[in-house]
Amino acid sequence: MPAGYNEHLLFTRQHPFYRDNCETWKRSLAAYGGGAGYIRQALVKHMSEIAPEFAERVARAHYDNYPRRISSQITQCVLSKRPERQGVDPALAEDWTRGGLRVDEVMRQFCTFLNICGCAWLVVDMPSFDGFKTKRDEVVEKLRPYCLALNPLSVRDWCYGSDGKLLWAIVAEEKIDNSDPWSDPHKLDIRRLWTRYDVTVVTKDTTTGTVTKTVIPHNLGVVPLVRYEEVDGYGIGENHWFEDVVRISDAILNAGSESQMNIIKQMFGLLVIPEDFMDSVSRHRDDDGNENSGVKEPLSVVLARSAALFESIESKGTCRYISPSGTETAAIRSEIDAMRQALFTVVGLALSKSGESRMVESAEAKAWDFQSIEVYMQTRADALEQCEFRAWELMRAWMPSIPIPTLSYNRNFALLDLEKSIAALLELSGFNQGSDQYQREIGKTALAMLNRLRQLPQDSVERIANDIDNSSPATEAAEAAEAAQAAMELKASLAAKDYEGAGIDQ
Repeated sequence: MPAGYNEHLLFTRQHPFYRDNCETWKRSLAAYGGGAGYIRQALVKHMSEIAPEFAERVARAHYDNYPRRISSQITQCVLSKRPERQGVDPALAEDWTRGGLRVDEVMRQFCTFLNICGCAWLVVDMPSFDGFKTKRDEVVEKLRPYCLALNPLSVRDWCYGSDGKLLWAIVAEEKIDNSDPWSDPHKLDIRRLWTRYDVTVVTKDTTTGTVTKTVIPHNLGVVPLVRYEEVDGYGIGENHWFEDVVRISDAILNAGSESQMNIIKQMFGLLVIPEDFMDSVSRHRDDDGNENSGVKEPLSVVLARSAALFESIESKGTCRYISPSGTETAAIRSEIDAMRQALFTVVGLALSKSGESRMVESAEAKAWDFQSIEVYMQTRADALEQCEFRAWELMRAWMPSIPIPTLSYNRNFALLDLEKSIAALLELSGFNQGSDQYQREIGKTALAMLNRLRQLPQDSVERIANDIDNSSPATEAAEAAEAAQAAMELKASLAAKDYEGAGIDQ
């Protein structure tokens, strides 16, 4: 440890990349979480809007959580089929976190953080212990490596060495210490400084202000963290696309709130009162607001709903309610629909369309949309596979007895119109029936379609393809047709003989 080392510095250090993007990450994660807290954060108060009216609008607002739907849909599509892991340790795969989460669930979290923030981390840690432990102790106490997915707000600062690998990283963590039932819980602010050979754990008790420091050597030779960022966003020095999703979603939230309040105002209009009514009220009160005559007030000055407008005597001079027409609400609803379409266009996902729009959309446009989405899913699956493999390598660095499995993430996503594809394939199979090679190609196409719907093991695909290559489908079909024709002729002949025999008997 360098002389004069100040452990408090770990609580203030921030990487420039973290500092520039942390507020965006907080907003994106809050939009994903939704709820009343986010509504209060995202609704915008008009400059001319009075506080009670805005408070009512906040209380009435509801949040259509498009950011969560979009992020979850990407994760569900990419991991809809469980990745194949050959040679994996079953105990580790079923409890990758030592807290009950499986590998698939941790990678879902990691993928979701990537969708929301554009970058994410995996940390591979090992519980520390003193003294000798038996094999039974290792199993009972789960003394083995574990892996956690971290959002980018958890890693405050880091540095890469000249070899392109992490030199050190600072991980932030908050815990509640309620181990003693006889004392109040204590909030702990923790920083872990990971280096290639040890980890320094600095814990600050926010209640007492006490700071403790522990240095634990691990001698791995690497920093046990995996970092990934989307290469077409932050990787080229630009923002992440999810920020645009949140902004459009916020606009939809505000527009929906305005539409809702317009409906309320149509039901309960704004009161307009002539000024001479107020003059008649003021004549019955003195300067202190007390009655100065025996006459009761002809009008109450307490209004049941919202504020009132006052007009001069030269105006209509009658009390009335005014409210917005339905035109404003219809215009807002139309704008919401346009923004919803723009939202899913930004993400590259197709919003449910009406039957008419599906008819006018060209086949080339549909194919382009399907292909772009499929390529995005394949790219994401490739990134998840790489990051999980690196996490398994770190686990083996902690414990050499842990095997590194052979990973295979699904890269076939059945996004095409299945019904039309199968119908076209059946029609094609009816052409050129005299050619074995043509029918073999039809069989291979059907195999590829089957593999898109249900990913088959590679050895099964090879066996089926070999069977197709060695078959003579056209010849076999012709022979089957000839056999069917012969059977029909034989049946007709026997029926004729029976008929003739019956005629002779008569």
